Amino acid sequence: MDQKMNSKILYTAKTHVTGGREHGVARSSDGRLDVRLGVPGTARIGTNPEQLFAAGWSACFESAIGLIVQKRKIALSGDVTIDAEVDLNLSDTDGYSLTARLNVGIPGVERDVAQSLIDEAHQICPYSKATRGNIDVTIKLV
Repeated sequence: MDQKMNSKILYTAKTHVTGGREHGVARSSDGRLDVRLGVPGTARIGTNPEQLFAAGWSACFESAIGLIVQKRKIALSGDVTIDAEVDLNLSDTDGYSLTARLNVGIPGVERDVAQSLIDEAHQICPYSKATRGNIDVTIKLV
């Protein structure tokens, strides 16, 4: 296991997937996640890995902003919102790849403060760390 020195595992997500994206099912070990999977754009009822990734990253990124807001003692006038878009791409040279956009709304603070919150969150969010240098990402304050 490649784990950083002096780090402690806080949580391990465990899922079991059968059938892949074409006709699959994904279930978590605790039973809280139980979803059908489907290929984007088909009539099959179910979500797809790109939607799951977008939801997970958005939730994590929003929590990172929340930690920074709390640390800096900043009062927001409403909820932070994130509209995530994750593209599944296919190219002749590289095969399949992802690109992503996070459109972040932070109410009740000056634009420069909101941008600094986004920039700092992008540095500490585990999903941002995992994707940095691996996929094209655009994060925009809206």
